[in-house]
Amino acid sequence: METLPIAPIGRILSNAGAPRATKNAKIELSKVLTELGNDIAAEAVKIAKHSGRKTVKASDIELVVKLKF
Repeated sequence: METLPIAPIGRILSNAGAPRATKNAKIELSKVLTELGNDIAAEAVKIAKHSGRKTVKASDIELVVKLKF
């Protein structure tokens, strides 16, 4: 499984207020966000298919996030 790039993860941590973060922290957050993104995407695909569509819409993603969180 491919993970998200480390540089944007570092910016996410920085934007959240972390003055510094170790490489391992960035790698771990990358793994977690990748897994979460994959789960959300898989559920959004199910919603699109249930609606008779092949195309995943932003509203599908929003619905998954609303239901899961």
